[in-house]
Amino acid sequence: MFLLLLFLSVFCASIPMLTFLVLIWWLDRNDREPVWLFGLTFLWGVIGSIFMALVGSEVMMQPLAWVLGPDTAEQWSAVLVAPIIEEPSKAAILFAVMFSRHFDNAADGFVYGAAAGLGFAMTENFLYFADLASYGDVSVWMATVVIRTFFSAVMHACATSCVGAALGWARFRGIIPKIVCVPLGFGCAIGMHMLWNGMLTMSDVAGMPALTSLNFVLFIGEFLVIFAVFQLALWDERATIRKELADEVNLGTLPLVHASHIASTFKRGGQHWLPRGVPHWPYVRAVVSLALRKHQSRNSTGSSHAFFADEVLRLRAEVKGLQGLAKG
Repeated sequence: MFLLLLFLSVFCASIPMLTFLVLIWWLDRNDREPVWLFGLTFLWGVIGSIFMALVGSEVMMQPLAWVLGPDTAEQWSAVLVAPIIEEPSKAAILFAVMFSRHFDNAADGFVYGAAAGLGFAMTENFLYFADLASYGDVSVWMATVVIRTFFSAVMHACATSCVGAALGWARFRGIIPKIVCVPLGFGCAIGMHMLWNGMLTMSDVAGMPALTSLNFVLFIGEFLVIFAVFQLALWDERATIRKELADEVNLGTLPLVHASHIASTFKRGGQHWLPRGVPHWPYVRAVVSLALRKHQSRNSTGSSHAFFADEVLRLRAEVKGLQGLAKG
């Protein structure tokens, strides 16, 4: 039984998280992130953030044990230690990704943050599932799989997406928005994590299972709010693309019909608007990238501005070159 549950632990820890990962990448419909960078962020969650969190938790537990006593500190570590250590551990990769030319705005921050959170959840879930597998209690193991897959893991993704969204929103703004938004993003992430772990711990300590049910209801509400904000971020990204492409139409870079179709994630997939011979998706990607690089250039300074300005020129040339492949 142990070997069977251990095998199922690998499956149940990995397949749902990979499914969620693909779903999040697909939902980023305006300008999907490069698979290699998206996957690298997920991989950090799987390995790097776990190691960083383990070391950080061990360090933080020592003074907590001195203050509260070893037993009390262990009992409340999920509330007092885990959120404060795990959220920065998951989000650490975002401070590197945000300097990539692919990191444009809050929508991208949501996506990369969720990827890091899902990676962390995959490893953490496996450790929980494998530990329970050693006891051989199938009903407890199955209940834990359901709760951790659809609630704890999604909580990790949502929490880290808050940090990513804050970084994305502040990326091309001044120092004051960064000073305000980044701590706010971490505050939301840590607060969500503390609320989830805290209510589960209180339910266990006080023997009040109703608190667990309330915790599920509250988290569903939190998830719906975060999903709604993600949709607003996507809407803002789409509005930016539409605005920048309208400017490119005035400059003669592309026809109005191309701009109107590419700015719509529903229309761009059709074939009728593009001349025969022009490679469809390379052309769409080049035009969307041109719009976003223009926005980045407009809102950056110094060496970053010079880099994005060069990218705009390069992408305009690429768009023109792809148009030149049209067959009469």
